[in-house]
Amino acid sequence: MVLTASTMLPLGTKAPSFSLKDAGGRIVSLEDFKDAKALLVIFMCNHCPYVKHVSKALAALTKEYMAKGVAAVGINSNDAEKYPDDSPANMTKEAKAAGYAFPYLFDETQAVAKAYRAACTPEFYVFDGNQKLVYRGQMDDSRPGNNIPVTGIDLRHALDAVLAGSEITGEQRPGMGCNIKWKPGNEPDYFRS
Repeated sequence: MVLTASTMLPLGTKAPSFSLKDAGGRIVSLEDFKDAKALLVIFMCNHCPYVKHVSKALAALTKEYMAKGVAAVGINSNDAEKYPDDSPANMTKEAKAAGYAFPYLFDETQAVAKAYRAACTPEFYVFDGNQKLVYRGQMDDSRPGNNIPVTGIDLRHALDAVLAGSEITGEQRPGMGCNIKWKPGNEPDYFRS
């Protein structure tokens, strides 16, 4: 496990397009969320201890905000050949076990992760109703073993601001977690091993 930080995609970036399959084969695209008040894109996987650490709180947080008009989508870009725990079949099991109500998509080519400059799991991106990036970084300060409770405060602050039509204030701190498991030879220019 390599502890990796978010690359902090520039604020104002238009949400990069995607069209990916969920584990059941259904195609979900960015266009499906065009009418949402906000869009939360989460780069995640099944086996990362940092994702496991927040999974129950993330399931609850996303359900709460989806009821308020926020769309959410999880994207797994890991090399499932080298990391079979992150296979689409196991994504279905993980989504059910964690209670995820959002689509959980598989980025087999890893092109979507590169478009978002995603580096770690979990990594969170909040886009406003025009699909412009207004927040990127961590869910909160909790990490496995640091004894800080998982509250989602940073993510909640961002989502609440978007829903209120307010500017997001305060420091945006990078997410931290396991590096995305790139396929050999497919590592992006920003990857640090």
